[in-house]
Amino acid sequence: MRQFTDQLSRTITLTDEVKRIVSVVPSQTELLFDLGLDERVVGITRFCVRPESWFKAKTRVGGTKQLKLDVIRELQSDLILANKEENTEEQIAQLADEFPVWVSDVHHLDDALNMIASVGEMTNTTARALQIISDIRQGFGEPPVTERNQAVAYLIWRNPMMVAGGDTFIQHMLTRFGKKNVFANLSRYPTVTADQLRVANPEFIFLSSEPFPFSEKHLNEFRSICPDAQVVLVDGQMFSWYGSRLLYVPKYFSDLKQSLRIQTTA
Repeated sequence: MRQFTDQLSRTITLTDEVKRIVSVVPSQTELLFDLGLDERVVGITRFCVRPESWFKAKTRVGGTKQLKLDVIRELQSDLILANKEENTEEQIAQLADEFPVWVSDVHHLDDALNMIASVGEMTNTTARALQIISDIRQGFGEPPVTERNQAVAYLIWRNPMMVAGGDTFIQHMLTRFGKKNVFANLSRYPTVTADQLRVANPEFIFLSSEPFPFSEKHLNEFRSICPDAQVVLVDGQMFSWYGSRLLYVPKYFSDLKQSLRIQTTA
């Protein structure tokens, strides 16, 4: 038997070889795939859309905040991967009474890399996990200097209007993108009004693809609130997924910066 400490400082005990894994966090599900654990993952949520082959074939255990505990129990997993923010405390506590539940709590890139290392160790895929970590570090390099007058509001929901605050992983990613979050003084994912958004006067408004699926039809709505802002649709996975999706973030950021420059000078 082996013992591991999760990112909430909880200790769990695992068998020498974990054979039946349930992931209730989309970004960590994708990580399990990239660690080569196809046969050992037995359950995922309906939001675990990557990889598509798993989304179609694996047993779905409900949504991240509305888990089907009876389905999870039937799977008899020997490891459940959860997250403090994405799952509900009550449901995770219930599962932890019956199964080993390892809970991540990711606010910064280093937290994400530590999570990847821990998952690799728990699943005996340490070599692959360390390679992923190395590739992510190399891709991100040194943090950029925040550009002048590059204030951004990052929207995650439309009605009510919700933004990413200062103590989120999205906040850290915005910093790595070289932008200043105009709502960094607020906590978590607060609701804001159109007047608050207008007064914040962001140069950019990022409309995320998730959890609310912002699209082209929403652009003019926010342009009317902040006529001087550049309103942009962004890939929410690139700003909020903290598993192996981080491998693709540096190129996405580079391409997005170039696109913003082109639009600004057009």
